[in-house]
Amino acid sequence: MTDNKYTNGSMLQWLAYFSESMDVSPEKIKMLDICTKKKNVLPTIETHKRVMVFANEMNEGLLFQFWEAGFGEYDVWIGEGECGSGEVKHAKVKDVLNRKIKFPTVIFIVNENTRESFRVGIKNEFFSAGTVRYVGNEIRAVIMSMLAVDVQDVICIISGESIVVETAIAASEGTVIAVEKDKGSKRTMRDNVEQFGVHNVQIVESLDEETMKELPVPRLAFIVASETLEEDVALLLKKNPHMQFIIYTLELNILADIKNIFEKYNIQNMEAMQISISKTDKNSIFVTQPSPWLISGEA
Repeated sequence: MTDNKYTNGSMLQWLAYFSESMDVSPEKIKMLDICTKKKNVLPTIETHKRVMVFANEMNEGLLFQFWEAGFGEYDVWIGEGECGSGEVKHAKVKDVLNRKIKFPTVIFIVNENTRESFRVGIKNEFFSAGTVRYVGNEIRAVIMSMLAVDVQDVICIISGESIVVETAIAASEGTVIAVEKDKGSKRTMRDNVEQFGVHNVQIVESLDEETMKELPVPRLAFIVASETLEEDVALLLKKNPHMQFIIYTLELNILADIKNIFEKYNIQNMEAMQISISKTDKNSIFVTQPSPWLISGEA
């Protein structure tokens, strides 16, 4: 261990310790080092039975965050410093929620009832209630399939708050650039980032060169189209001349303009599809959700 963070050797010693103590194969333990960089701890715990987190004073209130996320009944083992240098305390998260992390600390959290599966199409009631009107979760599941997110992906999303959250969970080692031009939507986006514990989201207000120059280069842009669509496309192509695009719109006049915009900026392999979802209401009557167009292409 060096200063206030763990070395690879120290982490492997702790992995061996818990593997032997719990009589479980090391491959069944998910490791997260958040001493130097924020990572998506809460989504990882939600989708893994056993997670070992290496933390320090940068994450002082981490145990309280676990409790807020609904992990109060999960078993947790807490040790400080080097493996074997002190006592490892076993408790329920609810019993240690007020404990502050002051030193390099390893936290091993277990819930054998966790379903180790990736969530797609999170229901809208789980998102922050703010100024945003969220797309239906079934439609979002189709969008996520189209995005084909890689774990280390960099994706830019314009005015797509719920898409940002699901993409950030999928790209757990990558970056999601969330462009929110409206102040109310920006506040809602921040609330969702905090609620879901997705720390790989960079929230910005514009796509201008000054804002984008310090950010990583996105592979793909998902845009909820507005009257600034052409300007957004042009700015994104300055950042990545080979950008892939997926455009979401419910407006016929915008849909009619997209083909011209794609031709102007040499965006090829254009495909367009419309998604229609109907669901029964409490009276067993089919109600059709708004049916968006999704237009894809690549420069």
